[in-house]
Amino acid sequence: MQDDPHTILSPDAPEQESFTSAARAVDRLEELYSQATGFLSAEFQKTVTKGHPGRRVRAFYPEIRLTVTSFDKVDTRLAFGHVSAPGTYATTVTRPDLFRNYLIQQIELLIRNHGVSVEIGLSDTPMPVHFAVSGSTVAIPQEGVMDFSLRDVFDVPDLVTTNDDIVNGVMTRYDDGSAPLAPFTAQRVDYSLARLSHYTANDTTHFQNHVLFTKYQFYVD
Repeated sequence: MQDDPHTILSPDAPEQESFTSAARAVDRLEELYSQATGFLSAEFQKTVTKGHPGRRVRAFYPEIRLTVTSFDKVDTRLAFGHVSAPGTYATTVTRPDLFRNYLIQQIELLIRNHGVSVEIGLSDTPMPVHFAVSGSTVAIPQEGVMDFSLRDVFDVPDLVTTNDDIVNGVMTRYDDGSAPLAPFTAQRVDYSLARLSHYTANDTTHFQNHVLFTKYQFYVD
């Protein structure tokens, strides 16, 4: 059963915007992401202070959407920065501030290689409150501490919807018919960032581009 939209409190959803400048597209991603995280953080603090708000609270990840209508500019020799066939492609985005340079590079290549604009707007993927407040001074209480379940009000991380179906080749189309533009969704990336912070006790902003994982103390030393 779908949630009744009248019982959900969400920030205003702006129209998608078209961009031919990668930098401006990422600026817009940052704006939408900041609005979503700010909204969830503020509503979470109200809920902790005043109690159950009487309805669900939800915000959404921003997304990049690209439509290619012809094979004319499809060069399958490219290793990245292109799509392999005409169609609509989309991906949700998290932490555009952290991935800014990478996103500009990739979007710039897509615009140049296909001669099209990219659409920036909100996706229909809810943002878990845990990821929205990560890195801030706000702490999520353990389940059972509050007199109601946090899941009754906010979206929380869900391993059922956060998996590797795209990169494993199991999921090739979203429900709206668009194809994945990236191998990992925003929520999947948020999980990975949270793991880095959890296991190293360092904020993800301090990490360099490459991370070496090893289980042998000898190599760590």
